[in-house]
Amino acid sequence: MSIEQWHNEVIGERVVKALLKNGFHALYLADKEQAVEYVLSHVAPGTKVGFGGSMTIKQLGLGQAVKEKGGVVLDHGQPGLTPEERMEIMRQEVVSDLFLCSANAITLDGYLVNVDGNGNRVAAMTFGPKKVIVVAGVNKVCTNTDAAFDRIRTVVAPMNNKRLQLDNPCVKTGTCMDCDSENRICRIYSVIKRKPRSSDFTVLLIGEELGF
Repeated sequence: MSIEQWHNEVIGERVVKALLKNGFHALYLADKEQAVEYVLSHVAPGTKVGFGGSMTIKQLGLGQAVKEKGGVVLDHGQPGLTPEERMEIMRQEVVSDLFLCSANAITLDGYLVNVDGNGNRVAAMTFGPKKVIVVAGVNKVCTNTDAAFDRIRTVVAPMNNKRLQLDNPCVKTGTCMDCDSENRICRIYSVIKRKPRSSDFTVLLIGEELGF
């Protein structure tokens, strides 16, 4: 085991322990292949699987894998959708059988920290789907909520704006400018401190860098 793998495992297990204390079902997995295997174990023919617009989930190739198992993919990010079609799929995701997403940050004390534009992801994480699985690389781990929001301002927001080809100020500066742009994607701020009471909620922390 390399020093990097050792450190990932030590930090990962520490965060998992905190998540378990906060009522979540949580697992540390060494690599993304194990994460894919775990997620697919919850997919059967006809399972309606919602995708929360996560680069981590895309890196795992779960869209195609779900289709190959006969699952029904609900992905508002697929190309060619009209605004109306996209909105309808986002609504369906909130009541899916399985909702897959990542977190913008996870703290050492087991809090999930996220910022959304439409709120569909944090809505589905909070209530609606029969099961939620959050997959996050160890690069998402932060010491506390202040550090988590700092990570969002300095890494997540500008990189997602660039990915979405939005001409917001952070694309020029590389960090959040707390803008008033009509195209602003940082609108709904969420900290989940305990597992939502009525949700079946699993967090998979992966010993690799995934997403941003």
